Amino acid sequence: MKADAELILEFQATLLSHPQFDEAATAFATELALRLGFDRVAIGLIERGQVAVKAISHSADVLAKYEAHRAIANAMDEAIEQAAVLTSTEVGGKTPRILLAHKALARSTGNQICTIPLANNHEIYGAIALERGGGTPLVQEDIEACETIVSLLGPLLLLRWSEARPWYMRLMKLGLGSMKRGYMLRRFLFKTLLYSTVVVFALLLFFPVTYNVSAPVRLEGLIQRALVAPEAGFLEKSYVRPGDRVKAGQVLAELSDQELQLDKRKWESELAQHENAYGAALAQADRVQLVINQAKADEARSQLELTEQKISRSKLVAPFDGIIIKGDLRQLLGTPVQRGDVLLAVAPVNAYRLMIEVDERDVSYVQSGQTGRVALVSLPDKTLPFQVLRITPVAATKEGRNFFDVEATLTTASQSALRPGLEGVAKINAGNRPFIWIWTHRGLDAVRMTLWNWGIF
Repeated sequence: MKADAELILEFQATLLSHPQFDEAATAFATELALRLGFDRVAIGLIERGQVAVKAISHSADVLAKYEAHRAIANAMDEAIEQAAVLTSTEVGGKTPRILLAHKALARSTGNQICTIPLANNHEIYGAIALERGGGTPLVQEDIEACETIVSLLGPLLLLRWSEARPWYMRLMKLGLGSMKRGYMLRRFLFKTLLYSTVVVFALLLFFPVTYNVSAPVRLEGLIQRALVAPEAGFLEKSYVRPGDRVKAGQVLAELSDQELQLDKRKWESELAQHENAYGAALAQADRVQLVINQAKADEARSQLELTEQKISRSKLVAPFDGIIIKGDLRQLLGTPVQRGDVLLAVAPVNAYRLMIEVDERDVSYVQSGQTGRVALVSLPDKTLPFQVLRITPVAATKEGRNFFDVEATLTTASQSALRPGLEGVAKINAGNRPFIWIWTHRGLDAVRMTLWNWGIF
């Protein structure tokens, strides 16, 4: 039997005359079975990667006889996986096919089986299984007629099924369709990007770039002058605190000088007494008393000068223009101090040095004269240039790591925003190295030391 235009229109009317998809699909399967002389026609659609039987001719309940429907679905899966029309008797077939599910279904029903995949835009979305029993053979003409009907009405069947599906499944299908349409383009772009990345990465591995040795840094005054207590005594006055700018000769703090004032008056009195005695001996021409009183007067004069010097030193004055970096004495007024106690520390303004704590693993790459840049925590938005001056020959230990202090000087003219004690990170330009060396030298050095420790090298 051939499928003419009138028959196609009748099948189309059957699909469109029912409001629900299940009713339309069942009516279509029944009409197909009646018109083409099949005992049973089943329609299956792919859901979640498996074929589900949606409609069976002459039956409104597709859930009945689950085992039989599972056998039909297996036959549909077999045809879909091979993307070919399959028959249990291989009618007109030239290419060998796998027909295990078809033969199993034929044995269980005694019918001849033919399964036609449903496709749209080269994508298979289901299948139709045709069964014919009795003595009527399943001929190639009937199969071709069914293929024609399926190819023409399949898109309409898919449309009705899509409308019946929940909104979220339609949305998911739309997204998957868009992904599949762009798969080839994405695959081409991905390959191009991958190959380009590999080439660029290979070139970068051996491309020499600037190697910077990074290390913590602290800012110190170029000169730091400590002001100590000249004599044991009591702190009487304090005029400054850390952060204050001072001028050379400015009085910063005073020690109590009451005892020194008493000593001064004592020595002034003794000096006057001995000078009077010296005058009396000179008038009497008593040479012995003259020499004795002269010696005592000289001693009293020396003690008086020493006391006056001590009084003058009881005032701590700034040795140069600078800034107070240590010593908040206002909380210590009236407390005793001992000779040599550090009371204040002064550093010059706009004269600083950098002390860079270079790790012992990187100190071999640092030399005097190298340049670099430093970013301070208080000024993270700008970096300042510097030049390495010298490397201390002895390592220091802090927080479980060994490092060498590298002294550097700032080469920028603008230093108004700097303060002694600031910290940050310095990067010393240690020459050019390939990327692969920069990324791997630390690990390779650690491996070498481990092997040396084990006695392999």
